[in-house]
Amino acid sequence: MRILVVSGIVLTLSGCLGPVSLHRAVIEYDRTVTRIEWEMLLLNIARLRDGLPVHFTVTSSIAATFNYQVSTAVAGSYNTGGSMPGFFVPSVSVGATAAENPTLSIVPIQGREFTERVLTPMADAKFEFLVFQGRSIDMVMRLMADGIEVQTPEGRFERFILNWPTHPREYEEFRRIALHLAWLTDNRNLFVSRLTFVEATRAVLSAAPPADEVRNAAEKNFRWRQVQGVEIYELERRVTGRVVITNYDPRTLSDAERATLNARAANNPGNFVLIDIRPGHPGGDWPLLGALKLRSLNRLLDFVAESDLDAREFNVTKDPRSGESAPNPARTLAINVSESAPAGDAPFALYRGRYYTVADTPWDRRAFTVLYNLFQMTVTDVSQVGLPITISK
Repeated sequence: MRILVVSGIVLTLSGCLGPVSLHRAVIEYDRTVTRIEWEMLLLNIARLRDGLPVHFTVTSSIAATFNYQVSTAVAGSYNTGGSMPGFFVPSVSVGATAAENPTLSIVPIQGREFTERVLTPMADAKFEFLVFQGRSIDMVMRLMADGIEVQTPEGRFERFILNWPTHPREYEEFRRIALHLAWLTDNRNLFVSRLTFVEATRAVLSAAPPADEVRNAAEKNFRWRQVQGVEIYELERRVTGRVVITNYDPRTLSDAERATLNARAANNPGNFVLIDIRPGHPGGDWPLLGALKLRSLNRLLDFVAESDLDAREFNVTKDPRSGESAPNPARTLAINVSESAPAGDAPFALYRGRYYTVADTPWDRRAFTVLYNLFQMTVTDVSQVGLPITISK
């Protein structure tokens, strides 16, 4: 009876072993993949410092087989001789084994995918998304923007303000504009949003549009509306346009004014974000009309890599027309290089015998999070890649 009880307890415990081990394995796989992506970013920054090209590889899938086996054997011996003939000696043997066989598929980002996701400048939607998520606008600008194109009221190019320390005067002006916008944001006076407006086309009809035409228009997000009398009708549709940065609420404008503003923004490529800081509104004593030019991921990493070398960033004070705002560190994203492993838990990567570590400050951790988010938004779509590299253990 005791043998049976012990065997039952062992079998019950072994049944609990599987879910616990599976839970730990899933969490560890998640940590491992995340750590690989951190190191991939830091390794590419290190490569660019050495004048080498970047290269990205992402984990497309992980398949792991977990095998748990439990065995129990009950035996006994019957003494037929000696001083105690007929005495039964029982014995029990219980064993449990666990095996894990992971299979990882990794995909090198190359060819068309490399061009589109690494070398192509980022779209304005990524900028809006990060700011909407609550990231500091000056931090996002310093990372994502190559500079600001200043334009005339007619929309013509006037000059470019480069966000690169190799051009100190332009770099200082860019930093001050970023601080000005951050101050407006802190005081809820800056709007970063996508323009929406109603676009209408008028038509003279002798009678109301037939029901099937009204239904077809509705299926395509159009709507017929009678304007006046019985002959004038408008075919309307709601348009979602480009991203703009303003010191006024675009929703206070009429549909026609928003359409005009969107047309101006649409004159720029998709990686430009229109800036319209107007007089008569908060911060309008420093008016600005132009567009923020966004970088590619490769250009962004190059900026971070060079900021630690010859093109080192430096302190810039705010403009007198701006109020106090968020922290203003000299470096956009500080990467420390050392000969020994870092003591803290900041992300790091080992490259050619040296450790590249994200500086352990709140600003740099958040800036690295923004970089990581951009990496996720640009290189994780590997569904169209046909031949991943599979590694089995």
